[in-house]
Amino acid sequence: MSGYRKRFRIECLFRALKSKGFKLESTDMTLHDHVERLLCLLTLAYVWCVLVGIFQACATKAHGRRAWSIVTLGLRTLVRTFARSLEHGKAEVLDLIGLLTPSQTLNSESVCMSTIR
Repeated sequence: MSGYRKRFRIECLFRALKSKGFKLESTDMTLHDHVERLLCLLTLAYVWCVLVGIFQACATKAHGRRAWSIVTLGLRTLVRTFARSLEHGKAEVLDLIGLLTPSQTLNSESVCMSTIR
């Protein structure tokens, strides 16, 4: 894989963590240990959003790309599902949690490649 492609993926992660939904900078944390723990947690949340977003249907724009990013679709789906689970039960939440099991994420390269295509 080219160095640029790897760098672009990292840039997408940081953009999502900083401004596109997770708003890391607005926490105003300064203690190194706290920031480190929060980054670990947010990275897991980001991966979960990607795994959920891959399976979401999305309209395409005229140039053929999705109208919404995979992370945005995943985050929106997770938020809505958790909100509904408070009213209707937990079956949908358990399905989404199942995406984090090792059998679903054995090959990280296949997940990453499916997001590019």
